[in-house]
Amino acid sequence: MKYRIIALDLDGTLTNSEKIITEKTRQRLMDFQRSGGKIILASGRPTMGIVPHAESLCLKDFGGYILAFNGGCVIDCSTGKTMFSQNLPNSVIPEICDIIRDYPVGINTYEGKYILSGNQINSYTEIEARINGMEIKFVEDFPGYVNFDVNKCLLQGDPEVIAELEKLLAEKYKGRLGIFRSEAFFLEIVPDGVDKALSIDRLLKTTGIKTEECIACGDGFNDISMIKYAGLGVAMSNAKQPVKDAADYITLSNDEDGIAHLLKKIAKLPRRSSGIRV
Repeated sequence: MKYRIIALDLDGTLTNSEKIITEKTRQRLMDFQRSGGKIILASGRPTMGIVPHAESLCLKDFGGYILAFNGGCVIDCSTGKTMFSQNLPNSVIPEICDIIRDYPVGINTYEGKYILSGNQINSYTEIEARINGMEIKFVEDFPGYVNFDVNKCLLQGDPEVIAELEKLLAEKYKGRLGIFRSEAFFLEIVPDGVDKALSIDRLLKTTGIKTEECIACGDGFNDISMIKYAGLGVAMSNAKQPVKDAADYITLSNDEDGIAHLLKKIAKLPRRSSGIRV
């Protein structure tokens, strides 16, 4: 097999606008696994927001992987064991809560089936809950409650407020934390160095699969590193332009079964070529 593993972002890539993996795409991915290929679901979502898709694709049976929190946690689906986890320093959570106290934003992290929410619950918090299929649990004393290890926190609010906080927090925590927007209304706060490409590289070194045997597909800014890293980097046609510029191949959109389209053409696609388009 020319390509032995495929890393797939979820929202805007593997799932359509209804957050569903279509049956056409699912069947193509099942065929890929039956032929010996493996799947990595690589998303900024928490683990519980990825598990239903891993189950739909039978990753436990085929030995696939979940790469959650943009690479902050990697799970071997065949065993259920965590292969790698990188956590936020506990001391930064009270600091960040103090900074955002007077801002109209929510802060959340994750505990089992719950999205733990502090400061406020707003419409963007509810979007995060719907995306992941998780319940919201509001806690009055967020920093006091979150006294356990977490892989990330997420701020939610109006885009102009999130942009202001991105600048403020990026300056304050430069070299200590990763601060970036995954959506205009979502601000990710992760340990410094968390990155999809670095986590995929760490994973491949445990499997014996070479970088050039890996495909990576995505649509967002947080997918660029893995698209550049892989033997074949693929952007969706609905991707942002910098993502397309980083890719070797541009497939159809997530609402046009772009992943299924890619897998149909896969045997004819050279590695590390440039300028290939649908």
